[in-house]
Amino acid sequence: FFFFLDWIDLTSWKNHLFFTMLARTNREYVECDQHEKAYQSQDAVFVARKRAVGNQRQKPMRFTRNVGLGIKTPATAIESNYVDKKCPFTGNVAIRGRILKGLVLSTKMKRTIIVRRDYLHYIVKYRRFEKRHKNIAVHCSPAFTVKEGDIVTMGECRPLSKTVRFNVVAHEPAANAQTGKKSFRVF
Repeated sequence: FFFFLDWIDLTSWKNHLFFTMLARTNREYVECDQHEKAYQSQDAVFVARKRAVGNQRQKPMRFTRNVGLGIKTPATAIESNYVDKKCPFTGNVAIRGRILKGLVLSTKMKRTIIVRRDYLHYIVKYRRFEKRHKNIAVHCSPAFTVKEGDIVTMGECRPLSKTVRFNVVAHEPAANAQTGKKSFRVF
């Protein structure tokens, strides 16, 4: 009897999760943000679909995915109308490989940010560590509003351009803005 109660609770929890997900997504088509010369629409959504008369469960009109690896899909990716084919949540990009953290240095490019990664390199001869850093170009989808000084988590993906091989998957706002851009921090 107790197993049955647990099963009921589990199924009701799954239904609640499914219906809250449907509540956040649109069933009717809402036109995506149009900021480009070409018409913007998601590749995975067919705009002119016919309504099925007997079908109660319809697919949502916005394509979103679960990236995996314990990364939550942000609410802005589900509810917004942006189109970004390089977004890990709404586009055609798989996150695989390394997951790194770093400090945002520059947000001057369109949908690309520069992230500084600090690390220690061991010198065998002197048996000591030296401080080093690398600046990495990272694609930042419109789901995140990133400013300079913020800490971002980035996941490795396929090459998106000549220099971009990482994608922002999580974002933490800057805690203390007093520290400089080039101060050494290990996350």
